[in-house]
Amino acid sequence: MFSGSVCMDLFFCGWVRAPAMTRVLLAGAIILGIFTPLHGQDQAYSANRDHGPRELDSKPALSSHPEAEDYVILPDDVLQVDVFDVSEMSRQYRVSPSGLITLPLLPEPLQATGRTPRQLSGLISERLQTAGLVINPQVTVEVKESRVHSIAVTGAVKKPQIYPLFGRTTLLDVLSQAEGLTEEAGSTATIIRGKSAARMRARGAGEDGAEQEDSPDRIATVDLKRLLEAGDSSLNLDLYPGDRVTVQRSGIIYVVGAVNRPGGFPLKNSKEEMTVLKAVALAEDLKATAVRNKAIIIRKDLNLAGGRKEIPVNLAEVLAGRAPDCSLQAEDILFVPDSSSKKAIRRAAEAALQITTGVIIWRR
Repeated sequence: MFSGSVCMDLFFCGWVRAPAMTRVLLAGAIILGIFTPLHGQDQAYSANRDHGPRELDSKPALSSHPEAEDYVILPDDVLQVDVFDVSEMSRQYRVSPSGLITLPLLPEPLQATGRTPRQLSGLISERLQTAGLVINPQVTVEVKESRVHSIAVTGAVKKPQIYPLFGRTTLLDVLSQAEGLTEEAGSTATIIRGKSAARMRARGAGEDGAEQEDSPDRIATVDLKRLLEAGDSSLNLDLYPGDRVTVQRSGIIYVVGAVNRPGGFPLKNSKEEMTVLKAVALAEDLKATAVRNKAIIIRKDLNLAGGRKEIPVNLAEVLAGRAPDCSLQAEDILFVPDSSSKKAIRRAAEAALQITTGVIIWRR
């Protein structure tokens, strides 16, 4: 083994005797060997430095609702408060009638009403830091329930109920929350505006909201066929707290009596034309015992005694094409009488057929 000094002497002797190009290559290799570890350390430090804040920012700083920062908390609201890494405080809180919420570990309750979720999260962070409980608190506040900020959805929707409203919401958003329309839904939706909508419209027009509450604009009718099928965005109205949305039903016609499948049949929409022949087809045709020339349509008419009228229909003529196919209205009842004499004859024929079949089987 050579000593350190001998190695250095041999290196310098080789350096002096080496050609100029070789010296340049050796110098570059030495410099690269010195600074490569330092560069790797810088990259590792940069990666660690970038990785740290991403983990901290993985929890959202705002409510999941798109415009929750504009929402003002009210009494009886249910709030979801999440304090990062403090499970004792991360849960739901109901705002008291006096507008306060009480968080564990904090000495005094906090005033929640009159603040937005962002403002309340800032207040909670400040109190936690002041009390020395959390060094760098990260707090999110989300409104989960609100009795005042809500919209009622009724009528021909799959899930009619009251839905909370925390930000900008449209008619399509609400219909989606209600899981869409039912089969008997009509082609119109009626929106009855609440006081919040009147105030919002008055604020945009620079007028007094109280004067707008009794205006005809409080009731809006939307053509759902144009909205859903044609995609007319002008009909996708904004909704406000206190509004009520009702999807009108298209109506039902009833077929009873001597038909194979009596019952009620919903119209697909309010504009669909339903006729006698279509109703008979839906009821899977007439029975053999039906009295075809004595069918009647029972229709509501409040102007008549008893509140209804009877329209005679000769189904034999209609089926033969010698009489017009009458139109039916929603809530009409098509009644096809059953002949008792035809019933008796049919029953006797069936009994005779059974006896004949039994005799043939016995003889065999």
